[in-house]
Amino acid sequence: MDEINRGKLLIIGGAEDKKDKCIILKEVIKLSGGENSRIVIMTTATEKPEEVGKNYVEIFKRLGAVTVETVNIDSRDDVKNEIVKERLRNSTCIFFTGGDQLRITSILGGSGIDKLLNELNKRKGILVVGTSAGASVMSRTMIIGGNDEESPRKCTINMAPGLGLLNNVIIDQHFAQRGRIGRLLTAIAENPENLGVGIDEDTAIVVDGNKFRVIGSNAVTVVDGRTLKNTNVSESSPDEILSLTHVTLHILPSGYGFDIMLREPFKYNKEDK
Repeated sequence: MDEINRGKLLIIGGAEDKKDKCIILKEVIKLSGGENSRIVIMTTATEKPEEVGKNYVEIFKRLGAVTVETVNIDSRDDVKNEIVKERLRNSTCIFFTGGDQLRITSILGGSGIDKLLNELNKRKGILVVGTSAGASVMSRTMIIGGNDEESPRKCTINMAPGLGLLNNVIIDQHFAQRGRIGRLLTAIAENPENLGVGIDEDTAIVVDGNKFRVIGSNAVTVVDGRTLKNTNVSESSPDEILSLTHVTLHILPSGYGFDIMLREPFKYNKEDK
């Protein structure tokens, strides 16, 4: 059985509200320690680190966080910086921005920072947050590309190792807005032992141990391939439309959660969170 993390993960589908109610970003501050939170913005995914980092620093400070700083690990040479590692160790929240998830793993993967992130989350209880590309990278196996708004087709999705903060789950983001149900179904057809979790924009899941709850204004789509009975994924030709039967699908808005181990949805009282 996989180890249960001591720390929580907050995984955002991208385009989270930054001006109005800011439900998701306020939850980040709350789970990080409120006024005592120490948030580190990781801008590795973006090619505009100064602009993106400054924007998040201003937003979090406006919402009540006192200590917010950016860390831009832009190359594999940067990972050797002990000051950077110390900032991560002293944080209560590490926040990965959007951009390109492959930039995150190609720079951090196997560098020691990836191992440190897992240790800080699992052992020290530090909250790790990711939005958009930063969401995809949370899982052990991540989607790095595929066709939007199409039926599931063989060999049309590109996958790579993620940071491994969340096991046995494949995350997709900007989900309903970019019509990504087909590519998530393809990912699950090819990896049926994993749970597919498609997160809409301005929506997030808060992962605590083996369960997650949904927050935000839209929905989370859960695709369970363990119930899959028949598929042509092994014998079909590249780009051929896939057949999948008895796939289990759940649509979960705010107020609902999911047990990853039991593969069961549940309702929760939002007033208690």
